[in-house]
Amino acid sequence: MSEVPAPENARSAPPLDSPELYFNRDLSILAFNQRVLALADDQRVPLLERLRYLTIVSINLDEFFEVRMAGLLQRLKFGAGPLGPDMLGPHREIEAVAKKAHEIISEQYRCLNQRLLPALAREGIRLLRRREWRAAQKRWIGNYFQTDVLPLLTPLSLDPAHPFPKVQNKGLNFAIVLEGQDAYGRHSPIAIVQAPRILPRIIQIPEHLAGPNDFVFLSSVIHEHVQALFPGLTIQGFYQFRVTRNSELFVDEEEVDNLLDALADELPLRPFGEAVRLEVANNCPREVVEYLLKHFELSESNLYSLQGPVNLSRLAAIIEMVRRPDLLYPPFVPGLPPVCSHPENIFAQLREAPILLHHPYQSFNPVLDFLRQAVSDPKVIGIKQTLYRTTPDSPIIDALIEAAMAGKQVTAVVELKARFDEANNIRMAERLEEVGVQVVYGVVNHKVHAKMILILRREEDGIRLYGHLGTGNYHPRNARIYTDLSLLTANPDITADMNDLFMHITGMGKAPQLRCLLQSPFTMFQGIQEAIDTEIRHGSKGRIIVRVNALVDPDLIRALYRASQAGVEVDLVVRGACALRPGIPGVSDHIRVRSIVGRFLEHSRVYYFGNNGDPRLWISSADWMGRNLFRRLEVAVPITDPDLRARILTETLQLYLEDDCNAWAMRADGDYDFLRNPLDANCKSAQDRLLEHYNRSSHYG
Repeated sequence: MSEVPAPENARSAPPLDSPELYFNRDLSILAFNQRVLALADDQRVPLLERLRYLTIVSINLDEFFEVRMAGLLQRLKFGAGPLGPDMLGPHREIEAVAKKAHEIISEQYRCLNQRLLPALAREGIRLLRRREWRAAQKRWIGNYFQTDVLPLLTPLSLDPAHPFPKVQNKGLNFAIVLEGQDAYGRHSPIAIVQAPRILPRIIQIPEHLAGPNDFVFLSSVIHEHVQALFPGLTIQGFYQFRVTRNSELFVDEEEVDNLLDALADELPLRPFGEAVRLEVANNCPREVVEYLLKHFELSESNLYSLQGPVNLSRLAAIIEMVRRPDLLYPPFVPGLPPVCSHPENIFAQLREAPILLHHPYQSFNPVLDFLRQAVSDPKVIGIKQTLYRTTPDSPIIDALIEAAMAGKQVTAVVELKARFDEANNIRMAERLEEVGVQVVYGVVNHKVHAKMILILRREEDGIRLYGHLGTGNYHPRNARIYTDLSLLTANPDITADMNDLFMHITGMGKAPQLRCLLQSPFTMFQGIQEAIDTEIRHGSKGRIIVRVNALVDPDLIRALYRASQAGVEVDLVVRGACALRPGIPGVSDHIRVRSIVGRFLEHSRVYYFGNNGDPRLWISSADWMGRNLFRRLEVAVPITDPDLRARILTETLQLYLEDDCNAWAMRADGDYDFLRNPLDANCKSAQDRLLEHYNRSSHYG
């Protein structure tokens, strides 16, 4: 580590491990969702896209409670585990997180009720309340209930013979308050009805009975006809509720004989994990709320009383059913670089020069073509690939299956523990194994998160290797909405390192001595630290620009603080959680943090170091988090080609530092300021500028 004299103001600054220098990770995750919610309120954004952002916040918050809040409650229940660098214990953190989550959710429903629903209604898109139904609509809805809903419902009165049903994670449920006795003389003051997941939560009214885009909630349909479930009894109340549960899977990888079988056994238990949140409609009376809280063993801080439907993510169905392209972002066609416009022999092209793709502005198809050509090329003898997330119908899986059936040696490293994709990845692994693909389930206690394809091709001078490395998953659909980088290369050092990594993952042995790639958990942290230390030695001539999804590793944060104290100019583009506090005198005066939230989900990871005029730049699958650096297998690839390096610097870093349209600047207190220029109504974000650039410069195929 560099020994650089601290400047005068740094000597009076707090020690770099002081809790006051770190922002809480979970609060920072919630702050990111506030920035997403701001897009739902942004009138420059097309109306249906605003609705989409509202639903994205709900999806994100669901996962936050299933994973992050669940972890905090576990720590509180069984004794605090290691504290984060902010030293906020679980009790204080739960209080702070719950307070912030309540604020966000309240604002979310204000946005829906006061801005979005009226704006949608002005465009003829209406969610009709029961009191707004006309007679003909009521008849249609009644018939729909009788034929499509009622046969699937199971009313459960609560008494000694009918205990409280198992309520699934994030399911739609109704608490029904009853009065009277049934035919057996039983009196049960409360019953539970669960809405089957197979039923749509949003139902479109036929156009001849309403406007072209009129909808009703499933909850309203059931409420209107709930009497049919309890004939002869009086319905005193009908109240929606929803429970969020701990969704972590608990598998001891060192104790099981087969990870796939162990995960397959654990998955059916996920919908019934420990409750962490109760959502109720705001009209739910106190006695019912207390009954539900007691049953689910939750406290008042875990209760969320909502001014509307209990699951806003289901509103996304409206976006798909409404045919209003004028209320969506303009469509675009991802382009192709000229070298990929006629991909007859991609291997010959790669022997000449590497190919860099910037998704979604450039198509993911060249990556698919790379794999498809490997399948059909008789000179290709082997294919090795990592798979973290993809789709069940992915053309990548089809290509690997076709290659194996053609007799090629195919190895797939399938990460079974990719959160919420475990079931999909188990099915994918079994499908690949059935046709003879060598399937490996990663590395014990380390997720394989690196994105790599390696092609082994027999040529005149022996076996030659061709590779693809990326910052994002092999997920063709996500490649249209996530920003990521892809590198296709025949560089012998890079591809030899990739082959060594595959050998290391599938076999046993010491960590490979790589030629140029940084690999976690072995060399990446050290390599980043050394690059920062080099800039520290350059002092005020140093330059660091980092773009990641999250920055929470305390050791790297301390290294960046030391760089700032040495006068190094540091710019950080961090989409989500950031534990570093910029602008603290004597500590982070030279550090600026910004977050870009826009049409596409920012997903690229880029590390740039000025190196006194001889810049070094890596692209990577790794965020600057402890899990990525020490508990996952990740890769960072150096970009040594000057043209590609300059292009990445411009497109993924400089344009984002110039963005005054979709940028948020982080303050030292962890809050963010929106940086839009109020005098420029036609300002263009980095994403818009890249769309325009690639629209002019790309071929389309």
